[in-house]
Amino acid sequence: MHARRLRASLRGWGGVGAMAVVCALAVAFALLLPHTQPRGDGSTGTGGAGVAEGTHIKAEECENPEDRSLPPGTAKGRAVEAIEKRGYLSVGVDQNSYRWGYRNPNSTAEKVELEGFDIDLAHRIAEDLLGDPDKIRFKAIPTNQRIPAIQNGQVDMVVRTMTINCDRLEQVAFSAPYFLTGQQVLAPTSSTVEGYDETLADRRVCSAAGSTAYDKLDADRKAGRLPASTDISTTVPNQLDCLVRLQLGEVDAVVTDGALAASQAAQDPSVELKGDRFTTEYYGVAMKRDAEDLVRRVNRILEDYREDGGWQASYDKWLSPTMGDESESATPPRPTYA
Repeated sequence: MHARRLRASLRGWGGVGAMAVVCALAVAFALLLPHTQPRGDGSTGTGGAGVAEGTHIKAEECENPEDRSLPPGTAKGRAVEAIEKRGYLSVGVDQNSYRWGYRNPNSTAEKVELEGFDIDLAHRIAEDLLGDPDKIRFKAIPTNQRIPAIQNGQVDMVVRTMTINCDRLEQVAFSAPYFLTGQQVLAPTSSTVEGYDETLADRRVCSAAGSTAYDKLDADRKAGRLPASTDISTTVPNQLDCLVRLQLGEVDAVVTDGALAASQAAQDPSVELKGDRFTTEYYGVAMKRDAEDLVRRVNRILEDYREDGGWQASYDKWLSPTMGDESESATPPRPTYA
């Protein structure tokens, strides 16, 4: 891995005050790192005429969405050629998810450094596409803006703990899965909430707008699988905002991906995971639907990343301290292609 970019683990970053500072930083929607190439015309150049269009999956016909990506390939098309011509890769990321995509605490206004598991993957994609891991431009994208950012050409791809699901496959294309996760409940250690069950009755639950967590909460309450008295009305642009609201006592629990929740529990020992994960989900790299050559190329890069130990080295550095070596997520998922 690119050790020169990896910094020491974040220390002492817990509590309401620190979280509030982090959320204030999240207001910067378009985060650009200074070591990248000049901006150019701002176009990502993905898709467009001449790119073969992949199979588009309708939600009602979709099963096992993580198995729907195109096989790996190295042939260039309009999407890859546009990135090469521009000279840098534009990637939508998070800047507030501890150990996934977050600001190095030693960053300055002049030089912002991002690090984490997703950031490592983004650098690896840039290295394979352009020969230099630093030929990359990051843009901080809120959870509910990930798909619009891809569709309107703000970024070439999103690498931001984004779950592959059937509804999203109607709007964007995904790589093969690069991480296994699932939804879990996060609540104060003193809470009587036990998990995703009847103990959520009369509780205020926070989730990120546009997230699979909110979709699950909404569907289960309508179907009677969640107590009708569970209040799921609190949604936020970025998932970390839920942790702040939990710390402030404005909500009683958070539902989010277990991988993110584990990192948040590591930041704040006053909260903990409650119960087991209650869904099975996979993260993928999201791209435009018509950028078939880029999807195939990213899948080739992911194959190499798994096989040469890059994925494992990144997991061991960033996620093993919070998720452990025995976690079912501690090894990369093996892909099945469409």
